[in-house]
Amino acid sequence: MQLKNLADAVVVMLPDDLLWSDEHAWTPVMATVSYLITGALLVQSATRQAGRPITLTGALDMAWVTRSVLTTLYAWAGVPLTDSTGRFELTLTDGRVFTVAFRHAETALEAEPVAGFPARSASDFYRLTLRLMAI
Repeated sequence: MQLKNLADAVVVMLPDDLLWSDEHAWTPVMATVSYLITGALLVQSATRQAGRPITLTGALDMAWVTRSVLTTLYAWAGVPLTDSTGRFELTLTDGRVFTVAFRHAETALEAEPVAGFPARSASDFYRLTLRLMAI
């Protein structure tokens, strides 16, 4: 699995055992339901054009990243989404490709040291949760 920064084509390799935890918790159709003053039911629905959540997370004993990878991801998560920045290409292990951005409305990136105490070396490992959205 890989995440490529579309602004500069830098690629970060992600663990292949990261799980897309909310893959089936989203539908492309949205709707609002309300009642009119007459009591009639009003249903308005449409197809979403973007915004599918892609949350990548690993189990406690897998999908670890090094501190150096985490540093790059934190830098990328700190860039706002504009026409030319904050856009990434996510390639999953099954070959599917998505253009994504970090979900800044939530905590976009979480990491916890595997050893249970703060890591200091660039090669120390962290458990990772990435919150992205398809754009």
